[in-house]
Amino acid sequence: MTFPELAAPAPARLGRHLRLDTLIMLRWLAIAGQSLAVAGVHFGLGFPLPFGWCFSVIAVSAWLNIALRIRFPLSHRLSDRAATALLGFDIAQLAALLFMTGGLQNPFAILFLAPVMISATALPPQRTLLLGLMAIGLATLLSAYHLPLPWAGGDRPVLPAFYQLGNWAALVLGLSFTGIYAWRVAKEARDLSDALAATELVLAREQHLSQLDGLAAAAAHELGTPLGTIALVARELTRLAPPEGEMAEDIALLREQVERCRGILGKLSSLQDEDGGPLGRLSLRLLIEEAAGPQRPFGTPFEITMAGEKPEPVCRRNPGMIYGLGNIVDNAVDFARSTVTIAAEWSGSRVVLTIADDGPGFPPAVLMRAGDPYLSRGAGEGRAGGGLGLGLFIAKTLLERGGAVLEFSNRPASGAAIKITWSRADFEADLPHDRGTQAEISALHEAD
Repeated sequence: MTFPELAAPAPARLGRHLRLDTLIMLRWLAIAGQSLAVAGVHFGLGFPLPFGWCFSVIAVSAWLNIALRIRFPLSHRLSDRAATALLGFDIAQLAALLFMTGGLQNPFAILFLAPVMISATALPPQRTLLLGLMAIGLATLLSAYHLPLPWAGGDRPVLPAFYQLGNWAALVLGLSFTGIYAWRVAKEARDLSDALAATELVLAREQHLSQLDGLAAAAAHELGTPLGTIALVARELTRLAPPEGEMAEDIALLREQVERCRGILGKLSSLQDEDGGPLGRLSLRLLIEEAAGPQRPFGTPFEITMAGEKPEPVCRRNPGMIYGLGNIVDNAVDFARSTVTIAAEWSGSRVVLTIADDGPGFPPAVLMRAGDPYLSRGAGEGRAGGGLGLGLFIAKTLLERGGAVLEFSNRPASGAAIKITWSRADFEADLPHDRGTQAEISALHEAD
């Protein structure tokens, strides 16, 4: 037996597809429940029903499970088309059982919800809609065409037509509500997973760039010895060669280039020392400049204000913090009409940074969910796309990892504002406090 529709999906989307083992296990549970219900009604309660035909329908489902288990490994993931076909089979199999046991008068008709809910959590909305319409269509047929409800005695109850219509309406509403709710929850979970994966990629990239400093320092250390040997040989050649000889000019050039290489290696070595060196620390003003610097060439002017008592806060250079602030500044520039305002305030206990633009501001629906993944602020004036979706989620995640709290609001006049607050202890975390460090911090303050 072959199942051409069960071919493995493309690797890029493999992780989002249903595992075959999951559907098989759920179907075994359904088979056990159906068998117990049919046997209990027929033998336990003594109600007459087409017992042989009912178990034949259940047996078809069991044989399909066995065939799938033999043909495919436990870890196999289904394509959307194959999963839709298998869930459609489950709906049809349940409809066949209900046809022989009273149609919608059978309380087990509620089980139509199960395949549709599974589809809503794992398949595209179009396929869930197809399965939902299939379930509604079969339920409509069952409301009119079905064998009598199994019952004891000659006087079988006859449910009023309006009651049966109510059962049908309740089933349709249940399918609709459950399907939409399950799809929404699953979509948010997938979006969050994708956004977190993107955040990890950003962090990995920044970590890789940070590691280059260490590699550069290691390379400078390793190259120091052969360069020293070259310098020694150059000095010996200078001593031995005649001052006016043919090689004098070449030897002088060699010594000049050796000194130049020493200067370059010295700079590389200074990129990473025990405490990170002066390049490993940023005053609040320099942090703002690093975040805003890449956006200055776009022509939008920045108004930067600093308010607080000395000393100004100083933090360790953190690629995640710089990237997060830069992303927020980038969005402010994208939506600003004329100016982006960056206001910094600090005290002995906290550090506050407010980034605002004079654009249209956040729409009310976006403001309530700002920072969620894949949420767009909408197109700015003449700008297609208009971000604040995944990018802002990544920025928010990176900043919150450093202890920041983000607040989103609209300015009274016009524009959006994002307020970022750290406790001063979190902002200055991981800074060593020896004398050398204090001197470097003072130097940073004086440079501002």
